[in-house]
Amino acid sequence: MSVRGKLLFAQAPLAVALIVFAFAAVRTFSSLGAASNKILRDNFRSVLAAQRMEEDLHGIDSAVMFRLAGHPAGTPEQIRLLERKFDDELYAEEHNITEPGEYDTAARLHAKWTSYQAAVRSFLALSAHDAMDRAYFTVLYPLNHQAWVEAANILSINQDAMVQRSARVQRTANERTTLLVVAAVAVLFLGLASSISLTSKLLVPLSTLTNAVRRLGEGDLEARAVVRGEDEIAQLGREFNTMATRLAAYRRSSLGELLEAQQSAQATIDSLPDPVVVFGERGQLLSANEAAADMLGIALEVSTPNPLSRAPATAREVLERLRTHVMGGRGAWNPSGFEAVVRVPAPGGEKSLLPRGTPIYAEEGGIAGAVVVLQDVTRLMFFDEFKNDMVATVAHELRTPLTSLRMAVHLMLEGAAGPVSEKQADLLYTAREETEKLQGIIDDLLDLSRLQGGRLALKKARVTPRELLDPLNRFEEDALGHGLLFVVKDETALGDEVEADADRIGIVLTNLVQNALRHTPSGGSISVRASHRSGAVRFEVSDTGSGIPAEFRDRVFEKYLQIPGQARGEAGLGLYIARELVLAHGGEIGLESPPTGGSTFWFTLPVEPKTVAA
Repeated sequence: MSVRGKLLFAQAPLAVALIVFAFAAVRTFSSLGAASNKILRDNFRSVLAAQRMEEDLHGIDSAVMFRLAGHPAGTPEQIRLLERKFDDELYAEEHNITEPGEYDTAARLHAKWTSYQAAVRSFLALSAHDAMDRAYFTVLYPLNHQAWVEAANILSINQDAMVQRSARVQRTANERTTLLVVAAVAVLFLGLASSISLTSKLLVPLSTLTNAVRRLGEGDLEARAVVRGEDEIAQLGREFNTMATRLAAYRRSSLGELLEAQQSAQATIDSLPDPVVVFGERGQLLSANEAAADMLGIALEVSTPNPLSRAPATAREVLERLRTHVMGGRGAWNPSGFEAVVRVPAPGGEKSLLPRGTPIYAEEGGIAGAVVVLQDVTRLMFFDEFKNDMVATVAHELRTPLTSLRMAVHLMLEGAAGPVSEKQADLLYTAREETEKLQGIIDDLLDLSRLQGGRLALKKARVTPRELLDPLNRFEEDALGHGLLFVVKDETALGDEVEADADRIGIVLTNLVQNALRHTPSGGSISVRASHRSGAVRFEVSDTGSGIPAEFRDRVFEKYLQIPGQARGEAGLGLYIARELVLAHGGEIGLESPPTGGSTFWFTLPVEPKTVAA
């Protein structure tokens, strides 16, 4: 017999028990329903007839009263209609006698009704008011009342019978409900016991097979499943035994080579001083070296439920980000600078780690995994900070003599030291321009040191875009001198305000405009525009220059970047400082440079909610 047949056979006792219980329940409910129908059939029709006869007697009495009072409502036709309705209900009652004493009561009612009908006909034949009055009070009313009493007795007999029968039905229902509950528990227990017993016997081969699979998973390649029979489980046991035999042979032939290769690969990454984490095709952790365990707390036993659980939150975030980047098919991830450094606590002090991500390609060309290396750049960061401090110190020390030099050149051009020849003036103008450039470089270096040291304090205030754009009009003369058209447009709505440090945003706009002046040839144009964009003000500086080469667009905001073949700036810090200042304001900055030429540098500042005067 197949496994399916055995399973069905194991459930048969429970199915039989349920069928027996269902049959008993149907019989019980049918008998209760029959008892309820008998109550309705035997008594309800009589109750209804008695009530209607009482209503008809009352109606006839009212019609007689109306006729006695001379009211037109008491017509013989109305009285005869009520008599016919009474006759119908009396007929129904006489043919539905079901209770003791009901027959005698119905007979008395019939006799009283016959007498009452004859008295009514005699009453209708009278014309004198005194005779009608005497006939009503001495004959009609007593007979009407006697008939009504008999109808009320019939009603009472049947109502009492309904109450008694309902009580008997209720007692019977309660008894049978208790019996059904006891029977249900017994039937269910017997059915379940039989089904469980048969199922347990059926699952014995599965238990044997499970034990063999567990032993095989633990490395015991000699484990075998002894299952007798011809069903699917026995066939599965034989296939398992065949697989185990072949696996043992394969292990004897190639296990040594596989283990040697795995140990060699693990030893290689363990020898690296930097944390190395290897992810599989589904994003699961495949391997990690000892440096990753020491610095990040990553469990080397990758079979643990969550091997990254003890790693710092910053490290987990960067590992997930790089894994997603690489596994998403976007190639290797390389940092653009120390801005990508992740700082994590370590026993010997805080460590600075620079992440890199590299894909692992399968033989068929797909991505089979990702390797993330977190290079320890703690010492390099120290040297970089030392370099920045030294540059800031040198720039600060150069500021005083440079100021004196600028003042001296300015005084000489003013003739404070005597007349200056034309050739001397040209040299002095050149010297002044160079000192101004040198002053700009020193200012950039000092701003850079403040940004990197976190010492830059913003003095924010509510300002309108127009207030930020107006100082740029001073570049119009320089633009005309270079043969350029310079346009400033404010397209924001009236009342739009941003909370910003006007001086620092002025530096951003100045750097962008100077960059456009430097890279736009004569005959071109430069436009500065401010517009409202979904909760922010967007500032744009567009030029008609040669544009930014594609390979430099992602790096244009890096420090000290100089694009080959283009006019050189002062120190390559202007765009980097502009980006840091915008980010410090909570805004965004970017570049648009189509292949056809020209560039648009843009940044955004959040719009402050408008205040409404009280």
